[in-house]
Amino acid sequence: MRQDLERIALISDVHGNLTALEAVLDDIDARGITRIFNLGDYVGKGPRGKEVVDVCRERCEVNILGNWDDALPDPDRDDDSAALAWWLAQLSAGQGEWLRGLPFSHDFLISGRQVRLFHASPTSVHRRIRFDHDEAEFLELFSNTPATGDGPPPTVVGYGDTHDPYYEVDRERRTVFNTGSVGNSLDDPTPVYVIAEGVCGSPDDAPFSLQFVRVPYDVEAELAVARAMGMPELDGYAAELRHGIYRKDFFTGTAPAYHRRSRESRAGS
Repeated sequence: MRQDLERIALISDVHGNLTALEAVLDDIDARGITRIFNLGDYVGKGPRGKEVVDVCRERCEVNILGNWDDALPDPDRDDDSAALAWWLAQLSAGQGEWLRGLPFSHDFLISGRQVRLFHASPTSVHRRIRFDHDEAEFLELFSNTPATGDGPPPTVVGYGDTHDPYYEVDRERRTVFNTGSVGNSLDDPTPVYVIAEGVCGSPDDAPFSLQFVRVPYDVEAELAVARAMGMPELDGYAAELRHGIYRKDFFTGTAPAYHRRSRESRAGS
């Protein structure tokens, strides 16, 4: 008997870029998708964290904790700068507590596959696993930890954090994918999200797919808002949004430890 397929939009790393988020949500709506899961990092880097939080609380069925969501509102945070203080000041009362109280991960069943979503790694939102991970890191992604809990081990893992989308599957059909970033996409600066399609809640093997979707938006309009609001580190934000190059890489030529090196950096090496 044929079972109806359902689609879920998976977004991540909006980072206060409301213009990009609205473009992605318009695309999701145009496709008739009503379920949205957010893998974290709502705030920081971009100017409108408050508005992004409000929209995601309203539109997303699932919201997961990101590293910025944990660190920026942390009253005991050691690291401080004018930019961090500014991004924190944009949040309205109660939003910091909401962000820090988000769940670490979310598990669900689709087309006989146990899926687990988290922001960065199964152990911490502050530990990154890159696209060029080793075999041990690949296998670790499927493990239960104190942070994820002891639910059924996943066969499909999705995460964000690095702003660097990829897809990988091994011979045991274990699948890993990175959603990339809606609001701060690197290498290709076009916002990206993932559509998961299958039979939701079914333990039986059934058709299953993951689709990466790129959605163009008005970058200059977003930068104009940041400029008008007096956001610090505007030049770095502009470098990332216009060129898809991490700001420290763009200005210093030094590739960071957790983002894929830009084409320009690779060409010059």
